[in-house]
Amino acid sequence: MEKLITFAVPCYNSAEYMDHCIGTLLSGGDDVEIILIDDGSTKDNTPEICDSYAEKYPDIIKVIHQENGGHGEGVNQGLRHATGMYYKVVDSDDWLDTDCLKEVIIKLKALKSANLDMFICNYVYEHVEDNTSHTMHYRNVFPQDRIFKWEDIKGFTISQCLLMHSVIYRTQLLRDCGVTLPKHTFYVDNIFVYQPLPYVKSIYYMDLDLYRYFIGREDQSVNEKVMASRIDQQLRVTKIMIDAHNLDDVFAQSKKLGTYMRKYLTMMMTISNIFCELCEFEDKDEKRKDLWNYLKAKDEKLYKYVRSQTIFALANLQNKPGRKTAIFFYRIARKIYKFN
Repeated sequence: MEKLITFAVPCYNSAEYMDHCIGTLLSGGDDVEIILIDDGSTKDNTPEICDSYAEKYPDIIKVIHQENGGHGEGVNQGLRHATGMYYKVVDSDDWLDTDCLKEVIIKLKALKSANLDMFICNYVYEHVEDNTSHTMHYRNVFPQDRIFKWEDIKGFTISQCLLMHSVIYRTQLLRDCGVTLPKHTFYVDNIFVYQPLPYVKSIYYMDLDLYRYFIGREDQSVNEKVMASRIDQQLRVTKIMIDAHNLDDVFAQSKKLGTYMRKYLTMMMTISNIFCELCEFEDKDEKRKDLWNYLKAKDEKLYKYVRSQTIFALANLQNKPGRKTAIFFYRIARKIYKFN
């Protein structure tokens, strides 16, 4: 029997957080499938917790135990085994708002015959360090209460991007577009949300704060020091995204989608440049130059566009004063939005 939605939950030494996460997903009842992917956990009893949930809820929860492959391989495994019509990734330290989830399920059921490609909701930064929250919404971007296409959208602001937290994809669309995330690599959620976009023909947006993104711990992958230490993985993800599509083809399909994807890649290039500057590797300048050369060889038109953008140009300049100024503005934005 096909479930309405599959939630994939990659778990790596997640015992401290996963009960809360899984509890919110279980509120979806028999309409949901929950796949817990134990990513080779060894430091706590994550494997046993996964198995106990599967034993207690055999019609809802599946467990996959795998050798450590990283977050991306957890997402891949969930997609391989999903039976839900729709697919959403929920990190084991995050959770969903249960009231919003019930509304989403009702709406997805009502839209089932439409074979919708992508469903979007808001997400909320839940800041552990000061117990504050910040909602990222799209009510200024997307139409509401109807199915729409890319040409119906408005412009995204600089702080708005579609993230893994905000999207629910049709499972078969993800399989058809061949999205596969690299193993042992952080920041692959950018690939997951970016690569399928040109395959999406029908979209629905609900102005609900569904996903709660737990942020602010020092060991998180998005912590500034951690990101700087993993710059090679950030660069790898950016290159995969550069290779994912010819943006001229995307623009031919939809000017508005092409504009958005070009801005997304600009953001990725900017982040990569900033963290090249923040990292302590002796060859960081070579790493930065290699990324720019990679982009130029792949798409010179995109290369020129990214270099020309006023806000991002500081980070994307080859000179050190410009990059230092970009870091200054990045840290101001970080204080305002607290995104890592």
